[in-house]
Amino acid sequence: MSQDVLDTLIGAGTSTADPQAGKTHFDKGEALEREGDRLGALEEYRKASTFDSKPDYAFRLAYLLDLLGEEDESIGIFEQLAHSDQPHINTLLNLSVLYEDRGEIAKAEKCLKQILDTEPNHERARLYMKDVIASRNMYYDEEHERSQQKHSALLDTPVTDFELSVRARNCLKKMQIRTLGDLLKITEAELLSYKNFGETSLTEIKQMLSIKGLRLGQGLDGQISNYRKEIYEELRGQAPESVLNKPISVLDLSVRARKALQLLNIQSLGDLAMRTEAELMGVKNFGQTSLEEIGEKLGDFSLGLRKLD
Repeated sequence: MSQDVLDTLIGAGTSTADPQAGKTHFDKGEALEREGDRLGALEEYRKASTFDSKPDYAFRLAYLLDLLGEEDESIGIFEQLAHSDQPHINTLLNLSVLYEDRGEIAKAEKCLKQILDTEPNHERARLYMKDVIASRNMYYDEEHERSQQKHSALLDTPVTDFELSVRARNCLKKMQIRTLGDLLKITEAELLSYKNFGETSLTEIKQMLSIKGLRLGQGLDGQISNYRKEIYEELRGQAPESVLNKPISVLDLSVRARKALQLLNIQSLGDLAMRTEAELMGVKNFGQTSLEEIGEKLGDFSLGLRKLD
């Protein structure tokens, strides 16, 4: 529909304004529509709207356009009518249905709310609102599920799929970091604490993650933090929380073992029991003797290092 016609519909007026001609064409349009000639009726309604800006003429034109599949033009007219000071309820109802069909749920809900704000008990508007809310919830549920599936697939991507140097890949392999999800559970400090892992490899990995909008340690403050929470809950089944919260100092470890735990920011028995042997063995200057020492001391509290499945 041309802008001139749209301007006419909202009362701007044109030089061809002729109410009598408008009524004549509208009446012809109704007669043709009753006879089943929708295309003929459509042409008459267009002419009626050109000669007279009566909302009734514009509404009938928009309604018939929708029936004939001219959805875009129909919505354009309904929107112009809806922007008037007191839009007709049927205009808002029809526009809400068109919006919902196109998946524009927020716009559909806004139209219906405009009706219910003035007529809270309007039966059709209330019924349509229930449908719109159901559609909205379904739409968001589907979007959330797709997002979750996409996110999970990304986290399950093996680190070997990424363009990393041989040194960086080998270091991650020794640390038993197999997937992108595993990598997001590690901090910069933890990576640098491992043997043969230097600033060059760290920069390489950070750049790779940055391209994907990710960062090291992200899993600790986001969704993946649930992973460690689950591990902690399992530990609570092995030992009381009072034991898990005991400081590392109660183990009376050697200086070398104690420094290794400090590098990993391990402060309690629970923190330590969530770690694997591989994680500890990756720390610089940490050897089999220190590993056995920690294993024995944890055993005194009926705990042990975490085993990978």
